[in-house]
Amino acid sequence: MTNAPQLILASASPRRLALLQQIGLEPDHLLPADIDETPKKHETPRSLALRLARAKAEAVRQMADASETMQDSVVLAADTVVAVGRRALPKAELTDQALMCLSLLSGRGHRVFTGVAVAEANGKVRSKLVETRVRFKRLTRKDMDDYISSGEWRGKAGGYAIQGLAGSFVVKLVGSYPAVVGLPLVETANLLSSAGYPVHQGWATAAA
Repeated sequence: MTNAPQLILASASPRRLALLQQIGLEPDHLLPADIDETPKKHETPRSLALRLARAKAEAVRQMADASETMQDSVVLAADTVVAVGRRALPKAELTDQALMCLSLLSGRGHRVFTGVAVAEANGKVRSKLVETRVRFKRLTRKDMDDYISSGEWRGKAGGYAIQGLAGSFVVKLVGSYPAVVGLPLVETANLLSSAGYPVHQGWATAAA
């Protein structure tokens, strides 16, 4: 099937790319979306994750539409928000942000909202929100200090990476593990299929 649309991943995240590759999908282009991710006043974490995923998809769709070679493409975007109650935690960049996040998450449950959006060449945007509940063990000050010194948390929603060292903090997870990493695979495959992208096209060769 040579006339399959191109796939654009609107993200610079190596984790999202690895998750796509896990289900046999190799994007033709990586185009990170440059959008303002500031939450709106009174915006819930759930609404924020879905809005940002759609905004990323739409921003990169405009870039694709302006390019002759990428007009016939499907754009995939995602955004992950970690929430304690109605409070969205930051994507930690500074050590005091990371420490604040870890202190809030210690010994309690939190929710991870991951929005995923697919923008088609005809302008249609399909999206889905996935909610996962995660519980951390009670963290000692040494747990937090050692984790912060690893630097793994930098740029991560909620100040941790579940697929890395912080996996040792997770007592319980209900929902989608890949969504917490950054891309819910069932929903991503369904949205791409609905947009006419041949999700299983490379499976026979991948198995070989």
